[in-house]
Amino acid sequence: MRKAMLAVTSHASSVPPGSQLTEVHAISALAALAQPTRLAIFRLLIKHEPVGITAGVIAATIGAPHNTLSSHLAILVRAGLLRAARDGRTIVYRPDVIGMQSLIQFLVNDCCDGHPELCNLLTTFPAGGACCVPSSKKAVASPKKAKSARSRARA
Repeated sequence: MRKAMLAVTSHASSVPPGSQLTEVHAISALAALAQPTRLAIFRLLIKHEPVGITAGVIAATIGAPHNTLSSHLAILVRAGLLRAARDGRTIVYRPDVIGMQSLIQFLVNDCCDGHPELCNLLTTFPAGGACCVPSSKKAVASPKKAKSARSRARA
């Protein structure tokens, strides 16, 4: 049974909005994050939520070659952890916060004998799924801008 599940996880598509996360989708998402470069990408994008950043900035920041970066990004998008949106000629990547929340809810759903509300684990997420208020800021498009954005965030 495990071999069949592992074969399916690499081909699991994103969970449709409003649907329950399945075990196959959860395994796919966790497997995507179990690789160091993809985890670094996800953590970088979480830091830049809700603005998002371009693939060039991601590559420069984590030091990944462009050809392998596109594979890593595609795996994270298929796992339901990232979203990509075209902005002119560039593609801006952002974490799929609702997808990540669904994964966490799936993991803690059986906590406290099926009553996760007793642990207050699910109350850490705001209603509606958004953890950051979208801003009118543009996505970070160059490594130089990424450094200055990080400097401003630390101040």
